[in-house]
Amino acid sequence: MFTGIIEEKGIVNNMNHVSEQSVEMTIGSTKVLEDVHVGDSISVNGICLTVTDHSANEFQVDVMPETIKATSLNALTEGSEVNLERSMAANGRFGGHFVSGHVDGVGKITRKQKQENAIYYDIEIPEELMKYLMLKGSVAVDGISLTVFDVGQNTFTLSLIPHTVSETILGGKEEGDMVNIECDMLAKHVHNMLNQIDTNQKDGINQAFLKNNGFF
Repeated sequence: MFTGIIEEKGIVNNMNHVSEQSVEMTIGSTKVLEDVHVGDSISVNGICLTVTDHSANEFQVDVMPETIKATSLNALTEGSEVNLERSMAANGRFGGHFVSGHVDGVGKITRKQKQENAIYYDIEIPEELMKYLMLKGSVAVDGISLTVFDVGQNTFTLSLIPHTVSETILGGKEEGDMVNIECDMLAKHVHNMLNQIDTNQKDGINQAFLKNNGFF
């Protein structure tokens, strides 16, 4: 589990293509290695990956075919910067929102516009993900916990402050670049529960049933 608060930007030092759709990746970093162990989870551009080896200044992860197909990792090359976050500590502050590291889809930046001290981004995403977005709701973009500033037909808008621009890789991305999208976990759970209620209406599970059984 992660919070979407990026700890540092790492550098891809090596991309070893084990096969056409699997990669062993070595990432240079400093802060996330302070207490790292083999088997730990680290979010790389919003993707939960497992540390398989590490040294004083880099760590290795294996990327399986499903991850390559479902995320923007296949666009990385040696020298690419990546957002890094260690899994959430139980005794720390929760500055972002619940982020699982399980990417829902890939979005494309369609607009980047500076406005005073902020930068606006419009991001186009698959239509089936739009139901999880709402004005002022949360979304993770390349692992960054962000607030939805506006919602269109198949796009949403972000407004980045200077700190986010400088401390994450999103500040360096331009129109046409791809980003990993993870929709708010709570929104997905609520949507799934409501669908289950609708599906089971024929079995007598409805609002009245739930109220009579102590759910309201």
